[in-house]
Amino acid sequence: MSSILNTTKGLEGVTAVNSSVCYIDGDQGVLAYRGIDIHELADYSTFEECCYLLWFGHLPTRAELQELKLNLARERKLDASIISLLKQAPKHALPMDVLRTIVSALSFCDPEEKVNDAAANTRKSIRLTSQIAYIVAAYDRIRKGKQLIEPDRTLSHAANFLYQLNGQIPSATAERALDIALILHADHELNASTFAARVVAATLSDMHSAVTAAIGALKGPLHGGANEAVFRILEAIDSSGADPVDYVKGMLAQKKKIPGFGHRVYHTEDPRATHLRTMSRDLGNSSGIAKWFEISRKIEEFVVAERKLNANVDFYSASTYHTLGIDIDLFTPVFAVSRISGWAAHVMEQLSDNRLIRPRAEYQGPIYPNKYVPMEQR
Repeated sequence: MSSILNTTKGLEGVTAVNSSVCYIDGDQGVLAYRGIDIHELADYSTFEECCYLLWFGHLPTRAELQELKLNLARERKLDASIISLLKQAPKHALPMDVLRTIVSALSFCDPEEKVNDAAANTRKSIRLTSQIAYIVAAYDRIRKGKQLIEPDRTLSHAANFLYQLNGQIPSATAERALDIALILHADHELNASTFAARVVAATLSDMHSAVTAAIGALKGPLHGGANEAVFRILEAIDSSGADPVDYVKGMLAQKKKIPGFGHRVYHTEDPRATHLRTMSRDLGNSSGIAKWFEISRKIEEFVVAERKLNANVDFYSASTYHTLGIDIDLFTPVFAVSRISGWAAHVMEQLSDNRLIRPRAEYQGPIYPNKYVPMEQR
């Protein structure tokens, strides 16, 4: 059968949608939300402000930001049926599996479950952003046999998450570190999970279905699990007393990939890694546990020198999250705590000028016509 389509494996470099949410220049190492450089946002903004920017297309006034903060804080609640469902989940279940299932179930309790217009989806975005953070913290405490922590609506989104997770008000350094991490992970154009969300939204399904699909895609180790793999290496080096460079050399000798390096889009340093490196260092110094940063830095220097590969967003987020008291299997759920803001922005953008996303496949099966053979002749 003659080829009628131009195909690219993994759709690499293929433009699938027009979007005004996120700008990336992989050659220059640029990431921007609504045209504002990620470095400026990390230096001056907050996660709540980035949510407003992503959802409404512009930076908020003081009054607009205050209203969004109040709405996010007000939605820090879960229906009793959802809490019950969390308690029924097996204690050995992966947090990402629990999150995927609970987010789907949230639609049962959403007052606008059957409403799919722009205003309702904005309100759902606010609810889901608050609820996903609550779910991740609550399940971690439930599986450890700890009491649930009621949200503190006077705290920022980042501070309240750490409070509900660890049971104590975080330091200003920890709060700002997580806030910056949430900003850095908020959106990244058409990554696998965002594309999955847009495909679902394009069918005119609901926000909860789109976000559930996104979480399913994020669970995959080729998308959301690299920072877990990074920290397992840091742990192995620390527990064995091995030299970090020798350990990595051994991995390379066995043809093993070093997680947290290289990126499908960036051909220079991932701009998010620039900030996470500093955060990892500062958190290590302020907490008195600098070893995770120091091991990471030695690995990075070696890999950059030997393999000419730059650290990506996953590499230093591993040591940052651990120092914040976040368990390894919560690293990817925390990614979702942030990325819900970008998923929601893309779902709303998709629905604003929707067309069903329906690509073609390059057929490479048996040549047509491949005749049906009756059972007695096979």
